[in-house]
Amino acid sequence: MRAYQDMVFSTAARIVANDAQAEDIAQEVFLKAFENFSHLSASPTAGGWLKTVATNLSLNHASRYRKRWRFFSEMRAADAEDDTPDVEFAAPETLLADLDLESRRGLIEQALQKLPDHQRLPLVLYHFEEMPYEEIAAKLSVSLAKVKVDIHRARAALAKALGRSELSSAALQS
Repeated sequence: MRAYQDMVFSTAARIVANDAQAEDIAQEVFLKAFENFSHLSASPTAGGWLKTVATNLSLNHASRYRKRWRFFSEMRAADAEDDTPDVEFAAPETLLADLDLESRRGLIEQALQKLPDHQRLPLVLYHFEEMPYEEIAAKLSVSLAKVKVDIHRARAALAKALGRSELSSAALQS
């Protein structure tokens, strides 16, 4: 089980964007694993089981706070004339190319944590948990259109934040 602790923690941290809460969720995942140890100890799919449990517990945790972020995000959507994103922001192909893998991961994690929940959750579920849009909409109890718009806006915000980080890193290295 020790081999999976980083995966479980990073899964929870990406979804809840809070290291302390992710630690609590990881602990709960491993308590569930202990309860099911007889089944998991010899199972070749233990890693997948742990990732699924970590994802579900993280989503359950996020759903406790969902009313708050849904209220604000839907209020903003009601003010908008349509669901199309305000700005198209394409990330250059060279974005973060000069940084080593560990530095890139750190910058991406920092940028992810700065995203609002209504953007971060669908983005993480789509890109890191590889869930289809329809399943994300069902898990978050929002429309399919909202999931698509939130992921698109999250990508743009992430690319912008990473662009600023790259500029900051370049200035530090100079």
